[in-house]
Amino acid sequence: MNRFGKFVTRHKYIILIIGILLLIPSVIGMSMTRVNYDVLTYLPNTLETVEGQDIMVDEFGMGAFSMIVVEHMENKDVVKLKEKLQDVEHVEKIIWYDSVADISLPTEMLPGDLKEALFNGDATMMIALFDDTTSSDDTMGAVTEMREIVKDQAFISGMSGVVTDIKNLALAEMPIYVVIAATLSLLVLLLTMESLVTPVIFLLGIGVSILYNLGSNIFLGEISYITEALTAVLQLGVTMDYSIFLLESYQANKIRFEGDKDRAMAHAIGNTFKSVVGSSVTTVAGFVALCFMTFALGKDLGIVMAKGVVIGVIACVTLLPSMILILDKWIEKTTHKNIFPKFERTSKFISKHYIVALIIFAVAFFPAFYGNNNIEVYYNIDSSLPQTLDSAVANKKLEEKFNMNNMHVLLMKNGLSVKEKNDMREEIEKVDGVKWMLGINSFVGASVPDDMIPAKYRDMLMSDNYELQFICSNYKTATDEVNVQIAQINDIVKKYSEESMVIGEAPLTKDLADVTDVDLASVNYISIAAIFLIILLVFKSISLPVILVSVIEFAIFVNMSFAYYSGTSLPFVASIVIGTIQLGATVDYAILMTTRYHKERVVNRKTKKEAVAIAHRTSIKSIIISGISFFASTFGVCVYSSIDMISSITTLLARGAVISTLVVICILPAMLTLFDKVICKTTWDMRKIDY
Repeated sequence: MNRFGKFVTRHKYIILIIGILLLIPSVIGMSMTRVNYDVLTYLPNTLETVEGQDIMVDEFGMGAFSMIVVEHMENKDVVKLKEKLQDVEHVEKIIWYDSVADISLPTEMLPGDLKEALFNGDATMMIALFDDTTSSDDTMGAVTEMREIVKDQAFISGMSGVVTDIKNLALAEMPIYVVIAATLSLLVLLLTMESLVTPVIFLLGIGVSILYNLGSNIFLGEISYITEALTAVLQLGVTMDYSIFLLESYQANKIRFEGDKDRAMAHAIGNTFKSVVGSSVTTVAGFVALCFMTFALGKDLGIVMAKGVVIGVIACVTLLPSMILILDKWIEKTTHKNIFPKFERTSKFISKHYIVALIIFAVAFFPAFYGNNNIEVYYNIDSSLPQTLDSAVANKKLEEKFNMNNMHVLLMKNGLSVKEKNDMREEIEKVDGVKWMLGINSFVGASVPDDMIPAKYRDMLMSDNYELQFICSNYKTATDEVNVQIAQINDIVKKYSEESMVIGEAPLTKDLADVTDVDLASVNYISIAAIFLIILLVFKSISLPVILVSVIEFAIFVNMSFAYYSGTSLPFVASIVIGTIQLGATVDYAILMTTRYHKERVVNRKTKKEAVAIAHRTSIKSIIISGISFFASTFGVCVYSSIDMISSITTLLARGAVISTLVVICILPAMLTLFDKVICKTTWDMRKIDY
């Protein structure tokens, strides 16, 4: 790698210019990468609920719907409002009273279920059907335009409204996430670095690599808003170590090769590449494990973050050395005394009292394990948003006026007889929590054969292959009650027609819970196995992977158990991704200390206590700086964000960075001391050590 290092130092200006020029396609790529604000679209395409969404688009030219609640308005004015809304691009049709009869007909003469569905006191409800899927740009644009039309006259509820609010909120907050993370990281670097210029160089270098990563997402087509929100803060926190290691190696080599900065940097690049590649492999493994999730959001986040780590490594040995060499005079001019402590007394105390750490581990393990396995997880997407948003206000109004919390869609396969349809309807209406069903028979009567149904009704709710029915539910999405209800309705539907299906937000969310419950276990096993294997190959040891992974898993248990013992519910995404990210990102702390312990035992032939003490003393400062940097990049976001999916993940990451740091500093040296004999017996190059 020294030859590569010499190449970089000789062409530092060219590398810097190329690095700046690459920002142009990166910014273009960022602007052209679509952001997906609906996590339900990441469910497997093989699920019937997902297939049903596609069928609805293909058969009826519509893929989403919203309920519009209007209060204190005469019917003639409601008609005018409906006509305005129906003229909005991508609104396929709007179903209301006048879809059935002239508004001169008294509402009392409407069929009972139709009246119950559309009227309640001074409020009426319309059903807007869109020509695209729930989270498409066209549908979100239509919802936005409809809101501008209705203003305070009506309330637009439904999943499309929720997704639109997520988009608006995310677009407003994401730039602030980056500013907060960068500001807090700068503060940490100013406290821990010996130059005022170095922190700025680090942030510029990492910032450029983040832009490269975001720009290269154009090859993926689109990314989730969660991935977009977390990319900058995670990449900043995870790759900061690489920059620090390069600078420390450069400063050490400047003393070794006094007066020859290029040579010093060339050697620093070689040293950094070896260390950083080894360190980044575990981090990448953690992110790659997410790609094995059936729920494709994991793959989305895993690919982008693994790519970000690789880009960060490349930038660390090319762009960053060039920037440091070019600005080295300014680095030296702004050098000051390091005010960050070395923690030598702390290290000595911890090494001496390792028995206390073992007792703490033994006492805390089972409560932490129990808490980790019993956290409460929620799946309702709109529960993660502020209740002041338009969609939340509209959904509350829908519940208040119509006692309606959900709308399921029944895609009924054509071919059923009138009797079979009526029997199915009667059975479904008897299911607990079903308030009413709305379909063609609500307009024309239950006994009219399909071939005698007027064209305007057929065009509205029938296609060549399917018929649409709407089922109103009193139960909220992602509750046990609605999941039981969906299962019972499905059983009834399948009894009459195997090709018919129940779709909508609640059925999709039920599938989301089923899929992610499986993913949680499988992803954790894969990440543990991958990192175990990497550590095994690095140290050629059976015992060290067990010890290191166990230490970080204990830190994860402690982190997650905070939610259980504080009575905090976590969004499903947080509970899945945090284990793999915390393991992959912080196991490096343990590897750093263990590497030095291994060297002292094998090369310098130190006793176990001497080896542990030296390893602890020489690594504690670096581990603390790494932990604080990770904490700084995530903490501000968790405090500021009003989107609970993002704030919960960053809260867990920030707290996890602190807990992992403390556990590695306090528990790992005790483990190495306690199991030294086992380590020596099960590690290839330590077998002959006289322990």
